[in-house]
Parts: sequence; structure tokens; C-alpha cells
Amino acid sequence: MASTTLFSTRTLDFHGGKLIYEAEDGIRELTVGPDPVVIGRDPSCAMVVPEHGVSSLHAEIVATPDGARLRDLGSKNGTWIGDVRVDSVYLTGSSSFWLARTELRFEEERPARVNLPERDKFGPLYGASAPMRDLFRRLEKGAPTELTVLIQGETGTGKELVAASIHGASKRKDGPFVVVDCGAIAPTLAEATLFGHEKGAFTGATSSRVSPFVEANGGTIFLDELGELPLDVQPKLLRALAERRVKPVGGSTYVEFDARIIAATRRDLEGAVNAGTFRSDLYFRLAQVRAHVAPLRQRLEDIPGLIRHILEQAGAKTAYRRVTRANLERLLRYDWPGNVRELRNAVTVALALAEDGEQLDVAAQVGLKAAKSRGKSAADMTAVRAYHDAKREALSQFERAYFKTLVDATDGNVAEISRRTGLQRTHVRKYLRLHGLRAPRG
Repeated sequence: MASTTLFSTRTLDFHGGKLIYEAEDGIRELTVGPDPVVIGRDPSCAMVVPEHGVSSLHAEIVATPDGARLRDLGSKNGTWIGDVRVDSVYLTGSSSFWLARTELRFEEERPARVNLPERDKFGPLYGASAPMRDLFRRLEKGAPTELTVLIQGETGTGKELVAASIHGASKRKDGPFVVVDCGAIAPTLAEATLFGHEKGAFTGATSSRVSPFVEANGGTIFLDELGELPLDVQPKLLRALAERRVKPVGGSTYVEFDARIIAATRRDLEGAVNAGTFRSDLYFRLAQVRAHVAPLRQRLEDIPGLIRHILEQAGAKTAYRRVTRANLERLLRYDWPGNVRELRNAVTVALALAEDGEQLDVAAQVGLKAAKSRGKSAADMTAVRAYHDAKREALSQFERAYFKTLVDATDGNVAEISRRTGLQRTHVRKYLRLHGLRAPRG
């Protein structure tokens, strides 16, 4: 019978420090802690660097348990350490880096010890891993406020559940929770969908429609996939958020609304700002609180508990006993490109297909077949062979499967694969060539 491992860590040490920029008008300093610090030319950045070659949102630095993580935000002229252009790197100790040709210094200080919530659930969310409990810590602080929240994460990580959990823990929990999928809105109808319209305002408007902002009065409006919103609608959305009122298409008067704003995206909004496809002022209006949902591959220890949680929600509380340890071990070796959504689907299908009392083969639902070799397990067969040969073959199989999943998910975009893996692009290209995968773009 499968069993879960209790996650015992109650605190995390975040290794941050001080960010220093020597401007012409004096030295500017900023504390680097567990909340991300954005550096760039835009006046709304936490650290404003108004130098030639620096992008609007150039880079981000945040304290983590592994060191201060410096990440380039899709800048035009790059973030550099010495002669090396970096996408993402951990700074340990005191060091210097450059935004284009402007130098900044980072001075490491004593780690900040942060208490993590002991809970493994927050509303409909489950997670006992450090990334999830750190997310719960942020949500506990941000949910009771009226601040806007920007949720970022890959497809399938559960961004809508995060939004629902924020609503459920807020003072507006008894009000409506209105969801607007910006990715499903036709560009020509974006304004009418967001702000409402009067009858006859355009071809096909056979009746009037109330804005979802007004429908969310007293509650929360959730703007999902906000990164898909057309550029020409963004200033109108910014004005609506600032003035707390909307004017329906074809209407002559404004309608006030009272709703909490939560937005989510799978897109790299910071990179979109630098590319000119997303407004920086709208970004900062929405990102008063930022919540990043880690992909499942970065919190594999949550899988046993997630399976139990999903089965309980399906009304099959005791069915977890039918998930074998061998099945769990296969699931823990999988990369989960579809994240928690893929796991939920696999568990649901396995439960529906299994006969009463039969084992739940969750791994088979994502194409992970059990190893068979004349009655001997894969571990038995591996033990017969030379250790280094077996290890080399297993590592090669893992590398190919790992990078093939990334190639498929990113259409061979080396920069995106580099960002997701934390590897330099030259190393990514080496692995792709080594395993005969698709020729990388750009």
C-alpha cells in the first residue's frame, strides 16, 4: 500500500541581501527579500535604473533558499555577469552584475528565516512541499486585503483555484466570484465583453449586456489569461481599474463597480512589457501582489498527497489504498508537462476504469507502462548489469524524455527551454543535438 511522507520543515532560510546602484545623484539601496524586486527604467520598478540600454522591466531579483535568484525579464541588451549573458542565475556571496552597461552590486546578508504555514491546504488548494507552503504564506497575507493580485504559472498549475482560494479567504467571500477568460475573447469583441454593451451597439448586439465588473459587485472578478488581451483595450482596462467604473459600448454614461481584481497569466508579462505588447502601467496596477504557482515537476513530493486529495474530492476516500508503491514511483519519475490538471485527469480516469477493489493504475493514464522482463522487475534486471552501464543508459533515457517533452511544449524554442531548465542555451543545444531532437530555433 502506498503511503505519504510527512513534510516536517516549518521554516526556510531565504538568502537575500542588499541591492546597490550608484546613480549620478547618489547611491540607492534596496533590500532583497522573499518578495521579487523588479529592476528597470520604468518609474514603477522597485529599483529604478534610468540608464541607456536598460529595458523598462529589465531584471528581477528575489531571495530564495538556494541564494538570491537573478532573472533577466526578456531585456533587449541583456543581464551580464562578467562576459557571460545570463537568463537566470543564483548569486551567493557578494557580487556584481550588469544591466546592459550599468553595474549593480549585490551584498549578501544574514539569511532571513521565514516561518511557513503548517497547513497543507488553502481553500481548494493542496500542497505540503516548500514551494506550495510558501505560496500559502503569501496568500494568507494578501487575501484579506483589497490589493490586486497577479497569479503567474504554467498551464494546468491551478491558477483559477488560487484565485478562488483568495476570494474564499477575503472579506468578499460571500459576494460573487466572476471569471472572465480573456484568452477566449475575440479581439474585436474584447471591449464589449469586458465593459458591457447596449442593444444595437454593433452588428449582432441584439440585447444589452452588463459588464462582468458590475456583475462582480461586492465580490471578486478574475481575469484569466490576461496576457492575451489586445493592446488597444489595455489602456481602457487600466482606466476602468483606476476609476472603478466602466462605460458600456454604445452607452453614454459610466457605471461604477465595487469588486476585487485578480488576474492570471501563463505568459511572461515582464517580457511582453519589454516587447511592447503589454503596458507597463497596467502590469504594475495588477501586480500589487504577485503569486507564482510552481509547476508539478518542481514539487514532485506533493504527488501522493495530491492523489489522495483528488480521490477524496471524487468521493472515493479509501481508494488511495489501491495505488501501489510501484505506481507512485513511476509517477514520481514523470515530468508532468500538463501539471496538476494532467494528474487530476489521470487519477479520475484510473478511478473510472478500475473495477471494485482493483488497483488504480494512475501511471498508465499518462503512458507510463510497468517494466516487464520474464517475471523479473526492472530493478532486478539492472542489478545484473554493470553499475556504470546501467546508470549511463538510465540517465540517457531520462535526458531524452526530459528534453523531448520540453521541445514539444516550446516548439523547440531554446531560450524558453533554457529559462525552464535553468541551463545555459549552449548546454540546451548540446543536449538536443546529443539526443537527435528537433533542430532548435534561434
